[in-house]
Amino acid sequence: MHARSTTVMGRPGMIETGISHVQDVVMPQVRQMDGCIGLSMVADRVSGRCIVTTAWRDEAAMRATADAVAPLRSEVADLLGGEATVDEWEIAYLHRDHRAADGCCARVTWTESDPESIDRVLDAFKMGIMPRVEQLEGFCSASLFVDRASGRACVTATYDSVEAMMTTRNAAMGLRADLAQDTGTRIMEVGEFSLAIAHLDVPELV
Repeated sequence: MHARSTTVMGRPGMIETGISHVQDVVMPQVRQMDGCIGLSMVADRVSGRCIVTTAWRDEAAMRATADAVAPLRSEVADLLGGEATVDEWEIAYLHRDHRAADGCCARVTWTESDPESIDRVLDAFKMGIMPRVEQLEGFCSASLFVDRASGRACVTATYDSVEAMMTTRNAAMGLRADLAQDTGTRIMEVGEFSLAIAHLDVPELV
């Protein structure tokens, strides 16, 4: 399975309008496209940064929809008042402890590593990191997206509330440090977001 993420650094005052547009206009159209298996959106209401992610049955389905999705992406970017950047990923891991509810939040970590070490990073994440993440207060779900050609990866962990996400900050920092030390992974950025739309219907992939 694959995913396409669109990031827009928009105006904070337009976040709610953007969320409504994605939910009411974009999502119904995308969900009708062949091979689509869901959509999610995270938003930072302070900075205006939003990330809309669509999931696809396979790489062929993702690429076949590129032209159809492009105008929808432009609409969202124009509405939010920012430029859109796009990343395409392989969904390498996804685990849900339980379904997301209102008030959920997400911590997103972007990493880089040697492309040849991606499988080693994935194994370390599955066996060394995730058993500890699952024990964190308020843990809801986690995913790992990878770009094997570049060695980039994106880890998203969702929590039941802002309070739970804040409580786990120090533990998450330690887990990132352990992954970096064990695999040579470079932590490029960490962001914390509200989970605005949670309809990424990717099956369990562990």
